[in-house]
Amino acid sequence: MKDFTVYYNFRLADGSERGFHLRLDPETLELHGNTPAVSPSWTKLDFHQCPNCPLKVEEHPDCPLALRLVNLVQRFDGLVSHETVDLEVVTEERTITQKTTAQRGISSLMGLVIAASGCPHTALLRPMARFHLPLASNEETVYRATSMYLLAQYFLKKEGIPADLELDGLARFYENMQIINVAVAERLRAATTTDSSVNAIVVLDVYAKTVGMVIGGSLERIRYLFSPYFENRPRGA
Repeated sequence: MKDFTVYYNFRLADGSERGFHLRLDPETLELHGNTPAVSPSWTKLDFHQCPNCPLKVEEHPDCPLALRLVNLVQRFDGLVSHETVDLEVVTEERTITQKTTAQRGISSLMGLVIAASGCPHTALLRPMARFHLPLASNEETVYRATSMYLLAQYFLKKEGIPADLELDGLARFYENMQIINVAVAERLRAATTTDSSVNAIVVLDVYAKTVGMVIGGSLERIRYLFSPYFENRPRGA
């Protein structure tokens, strides 16, 4: 099987470009490469280490998530978050182009990198990395995250493992993601001179909070999308 590839290209207002070619392993969906030859001090595991991190410094001197962000962060340092960029994202299935802000474009790329970074906590996001949707809205993120999780429960049930149809595990996952986002933001503040990368992680944290709140509300806000299922259910069901 060949690698799954995603190409992000940012054209800045001055005409310069920043291109990122990401390759994901077709089975594990973990990023190939994309790590620096020499790791900066802000990538060390014990530098603003996430309170919920399961890794030990003796075995992992560097944070795998932070290492995957080095190339991205260094190349965007100096760019202000509200600057306008022309973004093009190319996958094997389609090409998406949009004029957007630097922070939103970087956030979209950063979300993909984080999901495939090798961090034990973010591994649950790898199916979403395979079906990456650039510049997803809050509502699209809620739909994709809950759909992914419920499909995982289907596969677990096929293996004889109880399914979590109440989405309790997904709620806990996004609580963990909020903790990770705060710690990563502290790393990025030490790594950059401008706000584009820090604000990009803030955007991701807003999505994490949104998914958590919607799950808490039993997903009623998107129930209307499934009205045909109720209208066409078998008699007596």
